[in-house]
Amino acid sequence: MPLINKNSRYTYADYCKWDDGERWELIDGAPYMMSPAPSPIHQGISREIAGQLFNFLKENPCKLFTAPFDVRLNAGKADDTVVQPDLLVICDLSKIDDKGCVGAPDLVIEILSPATIRHDRIIKFRLYQKAGVREYWIVDPDTQSIQTCTLNEDGFYVTAVYSDTDIVPVNVLSGCVIHLQEIFA
Repeated sequence: MPLINKNSRYTYADYCKWDDGERWELIDGAPYMMSPAPSPIHQGISREIAGQLFNFLKENPCKLFTAPFDVRLNAGKADDTVVQPDLLVICDLSKIDDKGCVGAPDLVIEILSPATIRHDRIIKFRLYQKAGVREYWIVDPDTQSIQTCTLNEDGFYVTAVYSDTDIVPVNVLSGCVIHLQEIFA
């Protein structure tokens, strides 16, 4: 495994060679080491959201994936951005290859941890918006809330915040809702 220099720029080809037992993301060529294993609370929230999405998607062609799952947001260009969202839904199945997702998923969900708050709220917010991710959710276990970001026709996110007893519509999946009372129980 080559030494990863935080000041160097890398591509997906470089990323594929990093086999050091650590998880990395690559954003505009800059490497970001991912947090250690998620907490039990994080895992529980992820499991509950995934369960509700999975049940809805049984009769739907869209596919649900959970981390670790590589998403190459600019594979057709610089191919220097690879992220591993906590949860994602892909409706255009041609974007799925044997290594993950090529292009923007329809829905990305990130669950905050103390080490990822800035990264998820600022860096990934901008990244997902620029890449055209149609809907981005930021789940905050501490406040038991979800911020939804839905891409408008001008390419900017419109946000809404839901609390622990709300029912949240999944805008990219017509008829799908997530019951937060079950998520944060």
